[in-house]
Amino acid sequence: MEVSTSLMKNRFFEIHFNAKGQFASIKDLRANRELFPEGKAGNVIMSYEDRPHNFDAWDINNYYQEKSWEVDDVSDFRVVEEGPVRATVRIERKYLESVIVQYISIYNDLPRIDIRNEIDWKEHLILLKDHFPVDVHTNEATFDIQFGNVKRTTCDNTSWDYSKFEVCHHKWLDVAEDNFGVSFLNDCKFGVSVRGTDVGLTMLKSALYPNPEADKEHHSFTYSIFPHEDDFRGADTVGYAYSLNNPMKAVVKEQAGGTLPKEFSLVSVDVPNVIIDSVKKAEDSEDMIVRLYECFNRRSAVTLTCGLPIAEASFCNLMEEEDVKANHTENTVAFEMKPYEIKTVRIRCKK
Repeated sequence: MEVSTSLMKNRFFEIHFNAKGQFASIKDLRANRELFPEGKAGNVIMSYEDRPHNFDAWDINNYYQEKSWEVDDVSDFRVVEEGPVRATVRIERKYLESVIVQYISIYNDLPRIDIRNEIDWKEHLILLKDHFPVDVHTNEATFDIQFGNVKRTTCDNTSWDYSKFEVCHHKWLDVAEDNFGVSFLNDCKFGVSVRGTDVGLTMLKSALYPNPEADKEHHSFTYSIFPHEDDFRGADTVGYAYSLNNPMKAVVKEQAGGTLPKEFSLVSVDVPNVIIDSVKKAEDSEDMIVRLYECFNRRSAVTLTCGLPIAEASFCNLMEEEDVKANHTENTVAFEMKPYEIKTVRIRCKK
């Protein structure tokens, strides 16, 4: 990997910075194409005057863009990490009385660009957004929601389209052509505007009501740029979003005797479009509850494999009631999933 304050490069991406610490260019080396239109920069942080008529903490006026300022006062820009696994640059910007620090990282084996934000915020009545003008031909974007996803227009052709100038999403959004797209993953920021080719991630909103000190504190959050071939299904956008939100953790444990296989999974499924969202202890017993959902709008035959021997298995509702017996083997439960269906499986393991 190569890293400096002008260039970051690995086997996936070649990133060029301008003097403001913005992305002058991101080239996907696998697809041999630029992410941004010629002459446009990404990671452009903008501040907007935010004075809603009502409900400061909830509403955004549809004309909020009429008064804006670019956050471009770079006070520090340097390389802070250069190793075999990851390379990182640190960019510090001043805005009025606030400090915005970004850590931009690339990886040797991960086709993802992480932007970790550490913000010491002192302002109020300001909406802060980070803009990425993606060079993708589409009139709609796909947004993650709980247990599924939804498509929304990126145009302003009608009054109801225009009303979607700011929308909500959960762990990811995706803008894509037939064979190429860009997903934006995040770990806790759920507001976004996607108008035309511009993706504006909402970083924070500092209201006066009901709490006059709202958001005037330290903010720590990460979002990631994930370019890909194919659509979000073939690119495993959902899996990468879960990896960002639930990263693998390594711990050192005292040896307690016994052996473990090279691979072990408590529960797993055999199809990519069915997501295991929750694994928990039942509310009323020692049973294990496994909650799954289908995320590709696709009917599927699913085999759930358990790493422990199964004594009983059943399907229940979200309240863990109304159990219906499920057919199972020593370690598997087989069933059908409808498009976007949520299914809860109760498993009693052998003692």
